[in-house]
Amino acid sequence: MGYYRKMQGERIYLSPIDAAETESFVKWMNDRAVAELFGEYSKAISSKDDLKWIYEPPEHMQRYAIVLKGEDELIGSISIHNIDHLNRNAFLGIFIGEARHRGKGYGQEAVRLILEYGFKTLNLHNIMLSVHADNHAGITCYKKAGFREDGRLREWVFKDGRYVDKLYMSILEHEFLTEG
Repeated sequence: MGYYRKMQGERIYLSPIDAAETESFVKWMNDRAVAELFGEYSKAISSKDDLKWIYEPPEHMQRYAIVLKGEDELIGSISIHNIDHLNRNAFLGIFIGEARHRGKGYGQEAVRLILEYGFKTLNLHNIMLSVHADNHAGITCYKKAGFREDGRLREWVFKDGRYVDKLYMSILEHEFLTEG
């Protein structure tokens, strides 16, 4: 299949997921830094069948590959899911799978692209996400994109022998359009 430039940024573009990329996703879902974000680290992921949620998203989800321009290298994934057209809201999920590409602003660029798509094309009003409180890089990325903290589930996630809070953050259409 290859990649299609559905949404283009300066350094990356978002494309429908290429079903041939099984190896990258299996590798990433076994990488603790990525898999813990989805509660998948305690599972053995060994095949495309274990990753149906990536390749066969449910009806109210759109998932995209994050691809570097120039090299056409897959570096992660972003999605809008639980899309509720009646109430005009949805959730966002993202990960940068390749460790060497984390901390370079690609995630923030992907978030901006998907927010623009969500607000301007899907006509959403509110886009929300959840993030573990110890994911400082993620929280910084989301705040730079305009997200605000809405709430916190105290000691919601158990990892490394301790509990971590889960934060909920959101951005409203007018906040994004005013800022962007």
